[in-house]
Amino acid sequence: MTDKSDSKPAISFRAKTWRRLSSWYMKRINPKRTDFDKMRARLDTVAGMAPIADGVARRNSEICGLNVAWLTPDLAVPGKLLLYWHGGGYVMGSSKSHAPIVSHIARAARVTALIPEYRLAPEHPYPAAIDDAVWVYRALLADGYKPADIVVAGDSAGGGLTVAMLATLRDAGDPLPDAVFLMSPWLDLSGQGESMISRKDHDPWFDPEHLPHVIEHYCDQTRLRDPLVSPVYADASDLPPTLIQVGEDEILLSDSERFAANMRAAGRPVELDVWPGMWHVWQMFIGLMPESRRAVDKIGKFIRDRVSC
Repeated sequence: MTDKSDSKPAISFRAKTWRRLSSWYMKRINPKRTDFDKMRARLDTVAGMAPIADGVARRNSEICGLNVAWLTPDLAVPGKLLLYWHGGGYVMGSSKSHAPIVSHIARAARVTALIPEYRLAPEHPYPAAIDDAVWVYRALLADGYKPADIVVAGDSAGGGLTVAMLATLRDAGDPLPDAVFLMSPWLDLSGQGESMISRKDHDPWFDPEHLPHVIEHYCDQTRLRDPLVSPVYADASDLPPTLIQVGEDEILLSDSERFAANMRAAGRPVELDVWPGMWHVWQMFIGLMPESRRAVDKIGKFIRDRVSC
C-alpha cells in the first residue's frame, strides 16, 4: 500500500520552474566520466550554495577519524541528536553539500544534527561506508547519547546506508535509535523496482541506464542483492519507526514502496509519504519552493514527536 501525503495542492509554479532548471543541469552530467574530484567539487559547490538556516551554528570536529559537522539550532533541546548520512551515490557528497538542508531539518526539529563524512568509493568501496556508520553510532553511545534520544536519517545513498547500518547494529545486538527518516532512499542497487520502467520518462533527473556506471565503483556486480548493499532485501524485523518521503516521479519510487511493505510485513511502524510531481530529494530546494518547506516541516514534527522535543 502506498500512502499519499495529506491535502497537498497541485505542484507550485516555483516547483515547476526548479524542476525544469535542475533537470537541464542534471541531464548534462555524464555518469560515464570518472573524474571524481570534479564531480565532488561540483556537488559541494552547487548544493552548498544554499545558506545554513538562520539561527543554526556549525562546528567541525572528528569522530573515529572522520570529519564531521555539528549543526546546532538556537532552540535545540539538549541531549537530542539527529545523525544524518548524506547522499551522493556512495562516490560523492559531504557535510558541505548537505549542511544547508540538514540545518533546516535540525531547526524544524529543534535538535542538534551531526553529518559525518564517511569514506567514499571508489577509493573506499563497500563495506567501508557501513563500517564508518557503525563506528560513529557506537562512538556516540560511548559518549553518553542514549538510543532513545537519537534519530538516524539519510537521503538517496545515505538512506541506503542508514538502513544497512541499522541492520548491522541489530544483528550485532546493539541498541537501536528511536526513529528513522529517509528521503528518496536508494535501497535496491540491482534496479529491480517497477518504477525503473514506469517512471523512466517522468523522472527529471535520472535514467536507469546510468546507474550501473555509478554502482560499479561501489561494489562488485555479484553483490547487488546483498541485503547490506541493497537493503530492500534485508530483514526489516525490529527496525525503528520510520518515515519515508519520496517523489512520485522518481525511478527510485519502488525502492521506498517495497521497503515500506517489508516493514509492514514485519509488523514495524512505517509511514510512506509519496509527493505528487516531486523528484529526487526535492527537500534540498528549501527556500526556493513551498513543497520543500512543507516536507521539512513534516520531518521536523516527526522528530519532535519521537524524541519528545
